Amino acid sequence: MLRRYVLIGAFILGGATVIAVPVITAMMLGDEAYSVRELRFPGFDVAVTTTVLQPVAEISGMLTVGSIMHLLFLDPARKGHDPDVMAGSTPKLFKIASGVWAASAGALVFLTAFDSNGTPLSRAAEPGAFSTLWGAVDAPRAWTVTFVAALLIFFASMFASRWTGLLIPLWLSAFAILAPVVTGHVLVGPSHDFGGDAAVYQSLTTTAVFGSVLVAAIRTAADELLPVVTLRRLAILVAVGMPVILATDAVITLFKLAGTGIGDTLTGRFIIARLMLWAAITAVWAIAVLLWRRGLLQAQMIAGLLATAALGISAWAAVTVAMTRVPPPQYFVPTSIEQVFMGFEVPDAPTIFVLFTHWRPNLLLLGAVITAITVYLLAVRLLRRRGDSWPVGRTISWTLGWLTVIVVTSSGFGKYSAPDFGVHMVVHMSLNMLAPILMVLGGIVTLLLRATSGDSPWAPAHAWITRVLHWRFLRFVYHPLLVFVLFVGSYYALYFTGIFETLMRYHWGHQLMNVHFLIVGYLYYSLVIGVDRPPRPLPHIGKLGFVLAAMPFHAFFGVILMSGSREGPLVAENFYQYLGLPWADLSAAQAMGGGVAWAGGEIPLMLVVIVLGVQWSRQDSREAKRRDRHFDAGRDSEFDDYNAMLEKLANRRTR
Repeated sequence: MLRRYVLIGAFILGGATVIAVPVITAMMLGDEAYSVRELRFPGFDVAVTTTVLQPVAEISGMLTVGSIMHLLFLDPARKGHDPDVMAGSTPKLFKIASGVWAASAGALVFLTAFDSNGTPLSRAAEPGAFSTLWGAVDAPRAWTVTFVAALLIFFASMFASRWTGLLIPLWLSAFAILAPVVTGHVLVGPSHDFGGDAAVYQSLTTTAVFGSVLVAAIRTAADELLPVVTLRRLAILVAVGMPVILATDAVITLFKLAGTGIGDTLTGRFIIARLMLWAAITAVWAIAVLLWRRGLLQAQMIAGLLATAALGISAWAAVTVAMTRVPPPQYFVPTSIEQVFMGFEVPDAPTIFVLFTHWRPNLLLLGAVITAITVYLLAVRLLRRRGDSWPVGRTISWTLGWLTVIVVTSSGFGKYSAPDFGVHMVVHMSLNMLAPILMVLGGIVTLLLRATSGDSPWAPAHAWITRVLHWRFLRFVYHPLLVFVLFVGSYYALYFTGIFETLMRYHWGHQLMNVHFLIVGYLYYSLVIGVDRPPRPLPHIGKLGFVLAAMPFHAFFGVILMSGSREGPLVAENFYQYLGLPWADLSAAQAMGGGVAWAGGEIPLMLVVIVLGVQWSRQDSREAKRRDRHFDAGRDSEFDDYNAMLEKLANRRTR
């Protein structure tokens, strides 16, 4: 009973902290936080109410994601391909948290429209006022994304019961979390590409890790005895997540301070506070692990440690929200038009030398590359420790595929993919074709299934992968017609509408395109030449037709681009004119882009046809050898049956 009171007290104190710190910050700053951004003060009613709802959305989002993490990954596995997981107290918490998240996000859609424009609430009754304010700034539109995603998650919490039913809510939660983040402070100032990428990783990690800890604390407060498996997995999650949080916070700190001293501004002092809270939460984890290893960890101690961690997490959320109310130093650094759109300047023309020597790390994809290669190599190591083999060629192919991603996004190609359309198409084709071709030949799913099979500590991962492979939605995603439409139609929908120009104005938009190209390319080529068996496998003749059918669309797309470079209109012409780069030749860049789309689309597809032919030949050879073995062993009567049929036909003729 005492542990319950300890945790309840921690929740009350943490709840008060998470509201009080941002509200006090907003009230102390008053109109100063608005005037420095050349905005009118909307009034304390708007400022304070917005500030109160932000931490509510922050904490409810953490609890929502934490609940999903417990139900999917942290709790002991239930038997079956798709077991019922909606039992116990966690599903109830999931429903309540997601409902609060949706409600608070919906209210913030309305309030941030006034808060971000410096408009008093009294103007809400004016005809068309809200719609005008909503479209004028990013904040209300971002919270609209969060609201819609959180609302869908809430509906899922009401109707989902199976393990796979929580996968889409987990995916939606990423959009709900990131929308206000990528359109917030990290969108402004020099090097905001670094700040934005770091914020993506930090937001996802803190929500998953801190949310899982908070859910564990709430379950303990409800007198639920957490399984040992749950505690062990939670400790591993914290061990992986805390270094990521620290590393990303270092990048965000350098970006936000913009050369100022860490103690010179309120933003810097908030950063110091977050660092201290990170250290405190990490210390709690270290103490828990130490006590566990020595066999001294008891239920009462677990409650105390979770209560302390919950307080630290609440304070972290409070400081994080308070930071959003304070314009950081990078807001006031003189910024060129190139830095406004891209975060950096490109004074030199994109010559071959510049493209291969002027590197700028793409932190988002660099993190993905490191993770993908590390997981793959660890899986290969697990196999070899058991005495199993794995083709070296597959390892090389997987590694080269991800190294291709690094080269085209972090070299000069990635740096100039925004200001030069021709270079952009090189990056596009590499991410959509070259890298996925190499990746699908790596057989990552087959490798993970083999590495996690048996009674190893990684056996739960085997069950998770198997459930995903049997998921009906995955069969829908892998439908050949859908994949073909996405692979071919993305070109036309993106470049021949206003979508491309809109996305190019934002770093997050550029990254969204990169990720889209990579995923769609992987889906397409995994159906055609992938080592892993897809949910909807195609026969070899179908695969060949699948490839040949795409070729004319690429050629036609390239021809349209090249024709447009001479006759107009130019793709994203307004965006490139805004940049006003002295070395830019928009017509020549689009002509180059069209040529790359034509040739760059045909050449990889021809290589795929060759690979497909080799795979087809090898399969026929293996099938022939299998039949020969069966025949030699007397287990295949097909040849004898055929001779008997011929003999019967001959006898009929002689009669």
